[in-house]
Amino acid sequence: MRESTPDAWQTTFYQSLSCFNVASRLRGHDGAVCVRLIDDTPENHKNLANAQIYSTIRAFAPMPIMTLRDDLQLIYDWIPEHSHVLDLGCGKGELLSALTRHKHCTGYGVEIDADSVQAAIERGVNVIQADLERGLGAFADQSFDVLVLSQTLQAMHNTQAILRELTRIAKQAVVSFPNFGYWHNRLQILLGGRMPVSERMPHHWYDTPNIHLCTLHDFERLCARNNVRILERAVMRGGKRVNRLPNLLGSLAFYRVG
Repeated sequence: MRESTPDAWQTTFYQSLSCFNVASRLRGHDGAVCVRLIDDTPENHKNLANAQIYSTIRAFAPMPIMTLRDDLQLIYDWIPEHSHVLDLGCGKGELLSALTRHKHCTGYGVEIDADSVQAAIERGVNVIQADLERGLGAFADQSFDVLVLSQTLQAMHNTQAILRELTRIAKQAVVSFPNFGYWHNRLQILLGGRMPVSERMPHHWYDTPNIHLCTLHDFERLCARNNVRILERAVMRGGKRVNRLPNLLGSLAFYRVG
């Protein structure tokens, strides 16, 4: 599966309007909308008003080709065509761009990093620039078909609250996270006596954004405690699926919950 990214974009404009009004007007056109909350209060998180709306109209120019990362490809394969998708921590918008172009999906990304927001806009992705830690009250119950939380859960302070919100907002959610139970991590702790550094957890203990590391068993117990149904599970290592001893041999876990 391949996705295209825009070579250039022609026009940028912003207005102080309700984001969903603008987004609904742009849906179905060759454009993207970004919402940046400028009065970051709980009330404005509820209605997403008082926001700067940025829209890009993409040029009809030859597009370079880019392949999805192996983990994003697995998530892409799980999402049905024509789904309405919310991607929390969408990064540069690669997944949503691919879903929009090739599976005719609609939706939004939520991202806090300004550079990633700009990159997502240039891909034609609708982006809300906001902090997930402040809550997801802006989104109504069951307002999306699929919610994606890709390698973001372990960086959240209130993991349990985020998990509950996933199943409130969407009919299904796809969650991925690095598996702390992976044998390479265990070996580094056992033999080296140090916090592990690996392909899926490349940061050192003092500069890592990951604050709630867990294993497959930990996540499944958390789901059971919060009455979240696990619909499907997949585990990867080095871009390949792992079927035997997944909590020991898998470095990255994927769950589809509902």
